[in-house]
Amino acid sequence: MNSKAVCDGGDLDCGSGLLLIIKKAMDPLMGGEILEVRSRERTVAEDLPAWCRMVDHEFLGSEPGENTTRYFIRKGSQQEELAADLEAAKGYKWNVRVQGEKGLSAKVHSRNHTFTVGQPADFSSKVDSPSAIDYLLAALASDLAVGYKAQASRRNMEIDQLEVSIKAGLENVLFHLEMEDDGSPKIQEIKGTFYVSSPQSEGDLEKLWENTLERSPVYQTLNQTININIQFSIVY
Repeated sequence: MNSKAVCDGGDLDCGSGLLLIIKKAMDPLMGGEILEVRSRERTVAEDLPAWCRMVDHEFLGSEPGENTTRYFIRKGSQQEELAADLEAAKGYKWNVRVQGEKGLSAKVHSRNHTFTVGQPADFSSKVDSPSAIDYLLAALASDLAVGYKAQASRRNMEIDQLEVSIKAGLENVLFHLEMEDDGSPKIQEIKGTFYVSSPQSEGDLEKLWENTLERSPVYQTLNQTININIQFSIVY
């Protein structure tokens, strides 16, 4: 099929940025011109036609390949401006609701998920619920891991395996527990290692890591107040 432009969404689905990539690629096209969208995410096959119907584009079909499926969209003649969509994305606000539970725990409601959080200072190897600090470290590590994979996907870079291991301690946990009056309960330092295995060149992988840190919401927020030292390690 004769396409006017091509965009590659990698492994992104329609709810995690693919639609914004499509809109940006679609914006310069005239009504009636065709955009080819390449994707490795299986859910796009169902979600993309539905989105096209909703925004008055014509979904022309797809051509499956070995690893990547090609989707074809004919631009509709009447479309909202891309700038409005991008501004809406910029203005998005995350929202959580937290309820106190029995004992020293709380229940968190976030979109369509609910999870329990335990007390911050619990030194047992096994706990009923992860603590707020566990979730904080998990948020940082997962933001970096998923962010790295997403950026690699958009660049068609193959990642075989990826793992992040981090740890942190408080400046004075006894201050938090009201057993001492000196010091601070803040996290003193976050240390760890980001492991990645890939056939890509070391230079490309390191550049991707630097860009991941630069564009990570959680890392850039925490790095303003906490010393974060995460080593990047390529594993063969």
